[in-house]
Amino acid sequence: MSLPYQGKLIPRAKELRKEATKQENRLWYDFLRGYPVRFQRQKTIDSFIADFYCHAARLVIEVDGSQHYDEQGLAYDKERSAIFAEYGVKVIRFSNMEIEKNFQEVCNAIERETKKRMQEM
Repeated sequence: MSLPYQGKLIPRAKELRKEATKQENRLWYDFLRGYPVRFQRQKTIDSFIADFYCHAARLVIEVDGSQHYDEQGLAYDKERSAIFAEYGVKVIRFSNMEIEKNFQEVCNAIERETKKRMQEM
């Protein structure tokens, strides 16, 4: 089953791919791009754009900057994750700092969650 999306978001998703943060690029080029299970960058889902999405595991990976940790950002992310959950999609989040300081641990966590989700499918 494919996920619903708003086609009008596709140009913005393409822009976000080109304007990826240093941390998003590191995660993509140093891990996800060559991962044996396909991930997509800046995937449109419903009325949102997810940083990374794996269809086989129904998993979204978000890389969060400081704007995600204020009251408004936390509320928005909670709502967004709840909408994704309605589609059977789990969201896992990593801060920019985690990617910079603990890159291998982030990769290990993604691998564990991807394998776990795929076994559950």
